[in-house]
Amino acid sequence: MKVAIIGGGPAGLYAAILLKKQRPGAEVTVYERNRADDTFGFGVVFSDATLDNFEKHDLPSYRRITQEFAYWDDIAVHFRGTVHRVGGNGFCGCSRQKLLLILQERARELGVALHFEVDIDDESRFADADLILLADGINSRFREKHVDHFQPEVDVRSNKFAWMGSTKPLDAFTFIFQETEWGPFIAHAYQYEAGHSTWIFETDPETFERAGLTGLDEAQSAARMAEIFGWFLGEHRLLTNRSMWRNFPMIRSKRWVKDNMVLLGDAKASAHFSIGSGTKLAMEDAIALAEAMEKAPNIKAALEVYEHGRREEVEKTQHAADVSLVWFEHVDRFWDFDPVQFAFGVMTRSKAITYDNLKLRAPDFVAEVEKTFAKQVRSSGFDVDTDRPMVPLFQPFRLREMDLANRAVVSPMCMYSAKEGVPTDFHLVHYGSRAIGGAGLIFTEMTCVSRDARITPGCAGLWNDEQETSWRRIVDFVHGNSAAKICLQLGHAGRKGATKLMWDGMDRPLEQGGWEVFSASPLPYFPDSQVPRELDRAGMHAVRDAFVAAAERGERCGFDMLELHCAHGYLLASFISPLTNTRTDEYGGSLENRLRFPLEIFEALRAVWPSHKPMSVRISATDWADGGITGDDAVAIARAFAEAGVDLVDVSTGQTVRDAQPVYGRMFQTPFSDQVRNEARVATMCVGNITTADQANTILAAGRADLVALGRPHLVDPFFTMKAAAWYGANDAFCPPQYLPGKDQIFRNSVRDRQDLEELRIKAKPKTRAELKAEATKPLAAE
Repeated sequence: MKVAIIGGGPAGLYAAILLKKQRPGAEVTVYERNRADDTFGFGVVFSDATLDNFEKHDLPSYRRITQEFAYWDDIAVHFRGTVHRVGGNGFCGCSRQKLLLILQERARELGVALHFEVDIDDESRFADADLILLADGINSRFREKHVDHFQPEVDVRSNKFAWMGSTKPLDAFTFIFQETEWGPFIAHAYQYEAGHSTWIFETDPETFERAGLTGLDEAQSAARMAEIFGWFLGEHRLLTNRSMWRNFPMIRSKRWVKDNMVLLGDAKASAHFSIGSGTKLAMEDAIALAEAMEKAPNIKAALEVYEHGRREEVEKTQHAADVSLVWFEHVDRFWDFDPVQFAFGVMTRSKAITYDNLKLRAPDFVAEVEKTFAKQVRSSGFDVDTDRPMVPLFQPFRLREMDLANRAVVSPMCMYSAKEGVPTDFHLVHYGSRAIGGAGLIFTEMTCVSRDARITPGCAGLWNDEQETSWRRIVDFVHGNSAAKICLQLGHAGRKGATKLMWDGMDRPLEQGGWEVFSASPLPYFPDSQVPRELDRAGMHAVRDAFVAAAERGERCGFDMLELHCAHGYLLASFISPLTNTRTDEYGGSLENRLRFPLEIFEALRAVWPSHKPMSVRISATDWADGGITGDDAVAIARAFAEAGVDLVDVSTGQTVRDAQPVYGRMFQTPFSDQVRNEARVATMCVGNITTADQANTILAAGRADLVALGRPHLVDPFFTMKAAAWYGANDAFCPPQYLPGKDQIFRNSVRDRQDLEELRIKAKPKTRAELKAEATKPLAAE
């Protein structure tokens, strides 16, 4: 077999090593445009888990790499005159040049042919090759040459960054957040060998301009950074190596394979430097390709296995990198945070680290986080313990005169089980059991303000006396048997009305028994959906009056809170999104105009809803579609509602148009709650694939939301919150007297179960290479 590899970086060299090991008789050749000892940048960083992978796949190169590495266990966050060190991370740094030389040497040992200073721009010269690896980096000329086939998407990010080095020794992966007269600068720094450390400087484009960095050469830029970070660098100088300021390109390619050619490393996909995964991804690409070549019957099948099998892991890493880079791009959102909370946000920014696993790694740091959060709660008027505080999820929260015992919320979830809008015994058990289960706040499903406002024939409503009586029964049960508060969510389906029950075909139009639907504009949801009638002014007045009447009924029922549903493509959302509002009157066009009708409804509700009771609004913070609502729009929307008197913004996303392309994942909507909360300066509730109390604690402690709504976990476990209270030792959690023996037992058991699990995790966690190195160099105890 003949293999041609274009690009002699980590991806190309490691692939050459693994393929040659696998097929000693193969002719494997690497072509690199630069010299053998050329390199750009300074150090590379790997986690212990990545090194474990290297150890498994090529022991000789692994041993040489680890001999050259600088090891550290801590991450140090410098912010506003404070330093917070968080241990238990297990990272290693190495000179990029040494890494390349090690891989080159290992490749030669195996018989790989290496050709340097050879510029390849045409793959036709390898017509006799069985396999061609395109590992020519982030600016891959082959990816661009075959752009129509590979279909790369290049997202050039806003922040400016420059890669430099220093002689400054470091004993931790170091983040420095530096305020200047021009704005914030960030340094990402780590030691990669004795006397040398990597320094990546980053700032937003406005600060970059104000600091006068435009047009400066490498030496001038380094001098400016030395001025800004001189207090930390001391007498140590900054080093440059093609250290020009640039913008990071996030690259995703729709295809990785063309005929017998395959993209590897940055040529196919890039990951932001803030999670240190570029070289990791490149070398793990090589591992995945080699494994596919070993298992598949032929090269074509192997490339298919590689692309399909590897893509999910790459996309997961890229998603974590995306979330991380956005955090750094918007660091100004958190600049007024308490330094402890800020440092916790740094550690948990990519969602890879959560509250519980950080507590295992750095218990003292998390204890400080808990105390800081409790002090913030105390400053808001609650008499909470700040010396031995409860975790954030079990800290109280206040909206107007409504006090919540904890921050766990049962998300609004349609049950599609009402009879002509009347809640049934099913609803009584559904809401009652979850209230007894310990949640601080229960949301009703979207409750429709009129018969023609329903989504489906099974939707609950509040437009007549029978419905009011049924809802009052539910509210009375919640208040009489739990400490939970209950919020009435009011909505109108708009163009998504007259559809089937969820389990019969979600959003599909009824075949019979439907009713006329309305929307901001006459645009059907599906092509075969009913074309909605564009709501005129008389219709708007009728809708407004229906909302007001339902709110008045809700007050008579005794609801503690009221929410207006302006999300998910329903009637009010259809006015807000430009994808569903094509009006040319004063209710269309600009965002201000599109918000006019929803705000009219909200203000009418606020006028009749008791002033001591809070109101919230649910919004779709993005439509997940080109030309639709964005996160920046969501901030403007939240501010408009806040000015109208909203107390909480319930931040959801999407469901506006059928061709939306949401990016799912754990806590996938939380970044939008984060943006709204910390830019619009309004309390938020987050929702969206949040499944554990650990995740909820992470979100709250990092200041990304004030309340956390969980849907599916509550569907299968009404006592989700009580179990979490037992796990974290929240002994004050309310429990009806009938259930107290069960509460006592689960609280006793949870103490032992938690201790057992933590001990198991600690024992199962392999020692970091920093720990192993320390043990290896420790003198033997005297006999």
